[in-house]
Amino acid sequence: DDVGMCHGSNQAFVELSQFGIIKTGSIMSPCPWAPEILRICQNNPTLDVGVHLTLTSEWSGYRWGPLGTRAPEGGLLDAEGYFWPSTAEVAAHADVAAIVAEMRAQIEFVQAWGVDFTHIDTHMGTAVGPAVIQHYVQLGLEYQTPVLLSRYLDKYTDGLELDSAGAHLWQELIRWAEAQGMFFPDWFRITPHYSAENAQITRAEVYEEMLRTLPPGITYFSLHPNLPDDIAMIAPGHAETRAFEYAYFQSARLQEFLAAENIVPIGYRQIRDLMREEVATIL
Repeated sequence: DDVGMCHGSNQAFVELSQFGIIKTGSIMSPCPWAPEILRICQNNPTLDVGVHLTLTSEWSGYRWGPLGTRAPEGGLLDAEGYFWPSTAEVAAHADVAAIVAEMRAQIEFVQAWGVDFTHIDTHMGTAVGPAVIQHYVQLGLEYQTPVLLSRYLDKYTDGLELDSAGAHLWQELIRWAEAQGMFFPDWFRITPHYSAENAQITRAEVYEEMLRTLPPGITYFSLHPNLPDDIAMIAPGHAETRAFEYAYFQSARLQEFLAAENIVPIGYRQIRDLMREEVATIL
């Protein structure tokens, strides 16, 4: 996640892709460093990248806003003229039509650079709120590109705090979209919380325990690696974790662990291509 947010996230993604454990990245197209990674992708078309639909701007001193309309009536902007900091504020203030138009603008921005994006997902889960999720899935079908939702209610939906109605809608959408040819990962995991003050195990062991206990199937693992320079100024509270992921996901230790556990990293391009083959048989 968060490729394009800053130079350090771009460099981390490129280096980790070259190492080979990280297979895909997701670009925040409204962010200041998106053009850098899009230019890199133009010159390296084998890089597997998606569109990280971005409707929030959460860091207090480093912010971004819409690629589409900035009209006040759309409700996408806070008092400072940027995206709202939280998903709750987006849900409270933004017009659904404005959200959908902005999501489309971000997809088309990446397309305009000639980048063959492989998937669509959502920054901070904003696009999978109950008022927007159907539009999010529909965009994936329109562009014949998989959107990120997990087939099973797990860590993704836990983080969204879905009520029973929201969980039912999620499962109904999964079934409907799969019938149209959409492919979804089975499970979702994200950068784990780690507290050095009272931890009895190392940070690497936290990741390894998460990986060791993955259920069978395809798991989307949402990571946030970054070089340890600019992220320390942008998000000091997150810098240590993001710098750790940058180092750990190009380590011999992890490479050996994955081989021993028979965990095979894959990208999104092969999933997207399978989806397009399936859609072609339906159409």
